[in-house]
Amino acid sequence: MVVAKRIQELRLLLQEHAHRYYTLDDPIISDSEYDLLFQELLVLEEEHPELVTADSPSQQTGAAPLAKFVQVEHRLPMLSLENAFNTSDLHAFEDRLLRFLNQDFSSDSLSYMAEPKVDGLAVEIIYEEGQLVQGSTRGDGSKGEDITAQLKTIPSIPRQLPRCPTPRLEVRGEVFMDREALIVLNHERLQKGEPLFANPRNAAAGSLRQLDPAVTAKRSLKFLAYGIADPSQTPCSSQDGLLAWLGSLGLPISDLARSCPSMVDVISRFEELAALRHSLPYEIDGMVVKINDFNLQQRLGNKARAPRWAIACKFPAIQTTTRLLSVDFQVGRTGAVTPVALLEPVVVGGVTVSRATLHNRDEVERKDLRIGDTVLVQRAGDVIPEVVKAIVEKRDGSEQPVAMPLDCPVCGHALLKAVGEAVTRCVNPHCPAQRLRALIHFTSRAGLDIEGLGKKSMEQLYTLRLVGDIPDIFILEQGQLASLEGWGRKSADKVIAAIQAAKQPPLGKLLGALGIRFVGEVTAAVLEQTFESLDQLRHSSLQTLLEIEGIGEQAAGSIIDYFSDPDVQLMFDRLKQAGVRPQAGKKAQTDLPLNGLVILFTGTLTTLSRTEAKKLVKDHGGQIATTVTHKLTHLVAGEKAGSKLKKAQELGKIILTEQEFLAMIRS
Repeated sequence: MVVAKRIQELRLLLQEHAHRYYTLDDPIISDSEYDLLFQELLVLEEEHPELVTADSPSQQTGAAPLAKFVQVEHRLPMLSLENAFNTSDLHAFEDRLLRFLNQDFSSDSLSYMAEPKVDGLAVEIIYEEGQLVQGSTRGDGSKGEDITAQLKTIPSIPRQLPRCPTPRLEVRGEVFMDREALIVLNHERLQKGEPLFANPRNAAAGSLRQLDPAVTAKRSLKFLAYGIADPSQTPCSSQDGLLAWLGSLGLPISDLARSCPSMVDVISRFEELAALRHSLPYEIDGMVVKINDFNLQQRLGNKARAPRWAIACKFPAIQTTTRLLSVDFQVGRTGAVTPVALLEPVVVGGVTVSRATLHNRDEVERKDLRIGDTVLVQRAGDVIPEVVKAIVEKRDGSEQPVAMPLDCPVCGHALLKAVGEAVTRCVNPHCPAQRLRALIHFTSRAGLDIEGLGKKSMEQLYTLRLVGDIPDIFILEQGQLASLEGWGRKSADKVIAAIQAAKQPPLGKLLGALGIRFVGEVTAAVLEQTFESLDQLRHSSLQTLLEIEGIGEQAAGSIIDYFSDPDVQLMFDRLKQAGVRPQAGKKAQTDLPLNGLVILFTGTLTTLSRTEAKKLVKDHGGQIATTVTHKLTHLVAGEKAGSKLKKAQELGKIILTEQEFLAMIRS
């Protein structure tokens, strides 16, 4: 029978992948691909109930505990959850609840809790008389691994509850790892030649399953409680009450959990969390929906592997697998040669991806990527897609090593990899790719922001040889532009007017637009405040630069090298002839409200653009920071502020709302 054969194939596949996911913490397919296989099995078994067997993955939870750990039997099973993938699935979930309860039961009588589905490892922690006595993994739902010593190394898990309302408390929750901690851990593993963790869940699981608790202690793990084994042992009658109660005992709970009076509210919260997910410091892969009332939960009961009263609604996948077809090498404006993966097109996070960054040649070599490999690709929010790792188990021998170029793929000049740097560079200053990227940067928003001269326009002008270097921009004529394909008289007039307006840029803005190595927005602003003119900066000594607060050796050396270049000197002569006159910044006034303050913005501002906010800081005597360091004095936190806010709080920096920042300026 064809259906029976397919069911058996799916069971074997799912058992193999579950073993790699739950036991080895080394999956070779993405979560979304596993979910598709599992859903196919569920549909076939629902259509053919006579083929359902007790050993089917649809009837089981998790995977068997590892033999290297002592096994712990859960007093009550730790069940899994059924999945939903869209609003239709959520409505169908509510319909099933109503059918099971009875025909007279109204949807108005149902209320829900919506909680973020943290991408981590489910654990049970047992307290006796308020003392932590045992901790274990979920395992197969009935038995888990004893990881008591490992869990005690996690700072957010209290070893002793301040008060113990019950003799025994079986707390259930999720152990997870922040995104930044995973990046640091994977970087360390890359350096050591160790396999990378594919996602935060695998990193958390791999960290907890260390026989040596000292290793676990180094892994920056966290914990959130979401329930207990038997709610009837508590004074709580609902899930929202239980979470508040757990929080009052000193257990960490999610501040993103929400009570939802109806399914409409549930769906609205799902959309809110989907929009919020990428700004969180940790990974959430969906939202768990639970009937709020414990009496109704008990009445609904459980199926073989999951409760009837709860469901996990998954977000669109941010990871999937595809084939690495080839590797392209792009040359940036500083000469950095970046390998870019050309992929078999695949949908990741709702977007079709065919290219992904590989960062540098060291990463290609450490990850042992080969042409023809099946690779795990991820994309989070607006972040550029990246290749996480190769799935070496799927190699068939036809894969070819990535050939790293010795010469620049654009100009043919020999490439150089400086000692201590990960980046390989083309050091030919006349490389066409570098010149074009430098021109695009110069006119972009990060540069002089010349309206009408975006990336496509600059590529067109460069290809037609109307612009070969920066001074050429300022001698363009209206007639040259108006006759070009895609242009007209009005658009040409606007661009010429924008170019004229850009001939007297602030000195700091010009320096940032020039793309001098190690001179970013903050350094350019410091130089603008220090020097009265561009000529004074051009003729300054290395010692003078090193004496400036905020200018390090790298930046100072780069500035000296830049202005000593004969081609750069000729460029400035041509800019002067074209009428470009940079304006020195006003000297800092000691009575300005932000004088001496170093301010960083994070999150989304509601009344100001980020550019306007930074200008306000500079105009009122302050300095702009790009990262959280000890020099930072204030952090302005907008909506959806993430890891920078947390780090600033840990360092004891002053945190301001947008309104408090504006009030400080008005003062």
